[in-house]
Amino acid sequence: MPEEVAGAQPERRGPIVFLASQTEAAQLAREELVALYGDAPLAQAGVIVALGGDGFMLETLHATQHRDVPVYGMNRGTVGFLMNTYDTVDLPARLAAAQENVLNPLAMRATDTQGRVHEALAINEVSLLRAGPQAARLRISIDGRVRMEELVCDGALVATPAGSTAYNYSAHGPILPIGADVLALTPIAAFRPRRWRGALLPKRASVRFDVLDAAKRPVMAEGDGQSVRDVVSVEVQSDRKVRHRLLFDPGHGLEERLIREQFF
Repeated sequence: MPEEVAGAQPERRGPIVFLASQTEAAQLAREELVALYGDAPLAQAGVIVALGGDGFMLETLHATQHRDVPVYGMNRGTVGFLMNTYDTVDLPARLAAAQENVLNPLAMRATDTQGRVHEALAINEVSLLRAGPQAARLRISIDGRVRMEELVCDGALVATPAGSTAYNYSAHGPILPIGADVLALTPIAAFRPRRWRGALLPKRASVRFDVLDAAKRPVMAEGDGQSVRDVVSVEVQSDRKVRHRLLFDPGHGLEERLIREQFF
């Protein structure tokens, strides 16, 4: 058991706020940690401790993105790529020693067949997926210049370095070093051109997908679980105005995790 009394706070991080997913394991963990260290109101947070899996971490980052408060995740889910190991011992010291990684999300601007514009932010990736029995037909432009007149595929995605080990990696896209100022543009089950494996783009690049024959070959767009059906165009670019601050135990940050994933 830790020696700290209830209400003890890390010197460098300020008051702790504990947030948890709705799973039993996460809720029990929150109860245990609150009993040991207290729990501050979100408005007073110096650091947020998120208890759950990667999905809950993404929810927490989206929900708190305007607060400029670092988030330290502890795994009470499954994979936990964005999380640290769960341990109740000496949490203030762990928070004080934690190393910070700053992530910029992708801004998605999708226009549907009715002319409605939908906007969302995605920390991992923005993906386009066919929504019918036939393959999608996409035209791809980078910074206003058409780079591929037609990609026939099940879909395509743009991934950040943090998201490069998620859906992007499953689609055979590259794993990107966390400090790299690049994005991955990856096709999903490309039919034509068959040998196209995608591209690495500068982080500042603006990517536009135009859906060809949208009525016959419907496409949906998704950014971190936020879906838009029947899109005719989707624009994607990194939003440097939004900063997500993630904390990791020394030696277990995103750079180490990204390297480790490639030798698994």
